[in-house]
Amino acid sequence: MRPDRLEQRLKEIPAEPGCYLMRDGEDRILYVGKSKSLRSRVRSYFRSRHDLSPRIRLMTRQVCEIEFIVTDSEAEALALESNLIKNHQPHFNVLLKDDKKYPYLCITWSEAYPRIFITRRRRFRSPLDRFYGPYVDVGLLRRTLFLVKRVFPLRQRPRPMYPDRTCLNYSIGRCPGVCQQKISSEEYHRTLRKVAMVFQGRSDELQTLLEEQMGRYAERLDFESAARIRDQLQGLDQLTADQKMSLPDSSVSRDVLALACNERLAAVQLFQMRAGKLVGRLGYAADACDMEPGLILQRVIEEHYSQVDAVEIPPELLVQHALPQQELLEDWLSEQRERKVHIHCPKQRQKADLIELVQRNAEFELLRAKQGQEQQALATEDLAQLLDLPTPPRRIEGYDISHIQGSDAVASQVVFIDGLPAKQHYRKYKIRSSSIQAGHSDDFMAMAEIMRRRFRRWARVKAEGADLASLRQRGGSALQTDGLNDWPDVVMIDGGKGQLSAVMEALRELDLHEELNVCSLAKQREEVFLPGERQPLDSEPDQLGVALLRRLRDEAHRFAVSFHRQQRGERMKRSRLSDIPGLGPKRVRDLLAHFHAIDAIQLATVEQLAAAPGVGPSLAEQIHAFFHPEDDSPEDRPDSSSLDQSPTTLSTDQR
Repeated sequence: MRPDRLEQRLKEIPAEPGCYLMRDGEDRILYVGKSKSLRSRVRSYFRSRHDLSPRIRLMTRQVCEIEFIVTDSEAEALALESNLIKNHQPHFNVLLKDDKKYPYLCITWSEAYPRIFITRRRRFRSPLDRFYGPYVDVGLLRRTLFLVKRVFPLRQRPRPMYPDRTCLNYSIGRCPGVCQQKISSEEYHRTLRKVAMVFQGRSDELQTLLEEQMGRYAERLDFESAARIRDQLQGLDQLTADQKMSLPDSSVSRDVLALACNERLAAVQLFQMRAGKLVGRLGYAADACDMEPGLILQRVIEEHYSQVDAVEIPPELLVQHALPQQELLEDWLSEQRERKVHIHCPKQRQKADLIELVQRNAEFELLRAKQGQEQQALATEDLAQLLDLPTPPRRIEGYDISHIQGSDAVASQVVFIDGLPAKQHYRKYKIRSSSIQAGHSDDFMAMAEIMRRRFRRWARVKAEGADLASLRQRGGSALQTDGLNDWPDVVMIDGGKGQLSAVMEALRELDLHEELNVCSLAKQREEVFLPGERQPLDSEPDQLGVALLRRLRDEAHRFAVSFHRQQRGERMKRSRLSDIPGLGPKRVRDLLAHFHAIDAIQLATVEQLAAAPGVGPSLAEQIHAFFHPEDDSPEDRPDSSSLDQSPTTLSTDQR
């Protein structure tokens, strides 16, 4: 930004709380920040650059525009900053790594009968849904959820097994009969709120609540209900049996945060101490390039406590390093909790020992992550040597075909980045060739079709005169402008020399055969083939590069088969229902949406079918008759009195 333009822009920024966004010459957001005084905070970046870190100095040299958003309070500015960072992922902000390493527990509070399950993908389908975690100890989380489902009667299946009756889970007391609405939505929510207290670290509070409830049942002589609560209390004792770590000070609840980092990665641990017991251990990872440890801890605090309920915020936080905006975070947390929250950076005595304990756990997690990165780096280096590449490949793509004798033919594209699956880049294809149909398959033609569809954009750019090599080296904005930021370093085909030859022929048509590094992996002996070579490469099945290709091949096969099964199942549903007179495509979709499965439609009564949208009594009878063909009606049957019953009319066999 020109000095005169910068000075004018700094004068326009008000001295009020809010957020500021710094943009570069291509209007990309470089950094998002917050402050209780926007003017003084933004000016501090440009007064004396010698006091800034190398990362911030690099950022300020790229700033061409400064945008600001004024808020009513610092707490609002903090919440707004968190949302802006999540949406825009600015390069110079501390970004927590979402590598699916640590799982979450999800409760879908937005549903009438919420589900509870473990997931590694944090997707908010509704603002009411709640994610707990991320949990470091996956095994402990699974055991806890297993015991919770034994202690409390909860919904066990995402969809009902039967349309008109309950399953075995209801009979043995594992499910309250959600599918037949034998429990109201309000009562089920009350049960699930008790379950949520376990994952909020409020087991002691839940135990007190259940003991009081058991006493009330006993006073009313409802011993059956009291016994049920007693069993739940015994289950809670089993849940908390693993929480052996305790502190002498059992009166205070606190969260303890510490990190361990190297030049690239930071591993952060958050210990949840409630009444002197360790009730939860959460883990985060962040990029650590030239980042201050206090800034990373502050980002974790903002991310974690913006997603929790007020009752989960403890009165005290212990942090390993001083936070850049500690006072602001204290005010924000206090406003969330509606009680005072203190943040301390202890240096001695018992609290400092606790920080050291959390730091040691963070160091172990960092060591595990470093070993995994080194293993993946060795695999990509070995693959580069095997394929004679100048540098280790970063983006590797694998392709596979799936069908049953040509029917429902599909293809998959899976992507590994730095040796790990990048599922956001996976793609599915339906084979369009008219010559591939039921009874006639051609894997070579199908693979060639996928290559044409995958790389036709790059072929179009090259035909317009662009230099693909320089375009790929520029990366970033150049590729994003053309929608081409997905050039693979290696393309792997599942198959042998035949599939590889078909792929290379398709790439020659696109004039990309010399641009791409293509290989194939044969299943029988795990042999690697290159284009134009009769013999496979000299490799061993257990060497790291081949093992990486094998993982890629297996993932492409799994992804293709799952998509094929999905397409085949939908076709079978459509074909059976479309044979019923009066059922068009829209009514077929409505029926499947209402009953969820074709088996449920087959088992439904005429009254249940008539209650479905778009189905009247007459059509309901036709659907029921289709699935339940009856014998000849009584009026069509021969009258028994007209039959000659004399022995002379019987055949020899009948005699």
